[in-house]
Amino acid sequence: MFTVSVLAAPDRADLTAALVDALRSRWDAGHTIWLDDRIAAEFPVEAPPADFWDAWESLQAQGFDLAIQPTRGRRKAVLLADMDSTMIQQECIDELADFAGVGERVAAITAAAMNGELNFHESLIARVGLLAGLPESVIGEVLDSRITLAPGGRTLVASMRAQGAHSALVSGGFTVFTGPVSTALGFDEHRANTLLAEEGVLTGHVSLPVLGREAKVEALEQITAARGLTPADALAVGDGANDLGMLQLAGMGVALHAKPVVAAQVDLRINHGDLTALLYLQGYAAEEFVR
Repeated sequence: MFTVSVLAAPDRADLTAALVDALRSRWDAGHTIWLDDRIAAEFPVEAPPADFWDAWESLQAQGFDLAIQPTRGRRKAVLLADMDSTMIQQECIDELADFAGVGERVAAITAAAMNGELNFHESLIARVGLLAGLPESVIGEVLDSRITLAPGGRTLVASMRAQGAHSALVSGGFTVFTGPVSTALGFDEHRANTLLAEEGVLTGHVSLPVLGREAKVEALEQITAARGLTPADALAVGDGANDLGMLQLAGMGVALHAKPVVAAQVDLRINHGDLTALLYLQGYAAEEFVR
């Protein structure tokens, strides 16, 4: 048995029974369950419809997200989340680079790396090198004035933790950011790279080995194994090329507002909703949310 999820962006809340019923009739599906009025509904089907992606394209054009997945085991016991442009709305290294006066150069490298056009390890080394000489105090300024949490993040983490799930923030960014962001969102742990500094000034180097795509996969395997689980028991969410490994290995891998090269390789895609969509995908109803 499979479950089809139909989702509207919470700020629009314009999902109608007529739209959902039209899909149900088209696919001879079971009874509709409304998880949140005008935002999230789901219904069962015996097998993935042959024209699912045609319907997906149509709903995308209307501003709705559509997903299908096996019904069994949808609620996950582990959450692994990327940070930059996933749990926060910025790329931290780009914000640091802006302070250093090399914002455009670094942002271009970041974009290429997230699109899978550059090796992540080499791109990170190159970007960090451009930060040499920047005062460490700038990190606090960036956190205070430029970093904003992505909508729905606190609710996602709190709701899953309330059901006993373990949550980890795994980033190719830096611990000076994942620490505060992890605390603000309520994660159980965080993993990231370490920026090196001497006498209060960034050296332009990062501690090795660099945490990138492979390290995120290792984190998924280690965190689940430590709890007697497997990657199938985990939900992973991210947007960039260095997230692909964990998205493809996790039992539920969600590409959230992802780069095209990433979205093309992940079947669960959220392009319109916020992070609460990951709760609806697991079958959580709005009254189960911890806000």
